[in-house]
Amino acid sequence: MGDSACSFNRYSMVVLAMSDYYWCHGPKCHENHTMDRVRGSKGSKVLRTRKIKQRGYEKSMFGNGGGNIWNYFCSHNCHMDFVTKHADRIIAIEPRTMPLETPIHDPTKDTSNYYSIWRIKKREVDNTTE
Repeated sequence: MGDSACSFNRYSMVVLAMSDYYWCHGPKCHENHTMDRVRGSKGSKVLRTRKIKQRGYEKSMFGNGGGNIWNYFCSHNCHMDFVTKHADRIIAIEPRTMPLETPIHDPTKDTSNYYSIWRIKKREVDNTTE
């Protein structure tokens, strides 16, 4: 972007202004009554959305190696408020019309412990053509 003070992060699709912080994306974050959100001078106080320090992209909360969800939300409540508000649009990104399936071996019951456990193992699919 040349000499601009802003840079474009193509993974989060957000323009960052030379900062290591994002504002929480929770739609009700600024309504939560906590002292760390109180800002302003005497007589004109406001509740402000929390600022979130950016973490690395090494691993997400879902373990898929993507961006860290906690870079955008200050709490689980803010995350779920966002998902609840935007669920239809989130699902529209990648709609599912067919179920997903994973081939497995027949489940076996392991009774070697006090509590019995069902063992389920994935079956490797041979995609080689001869």
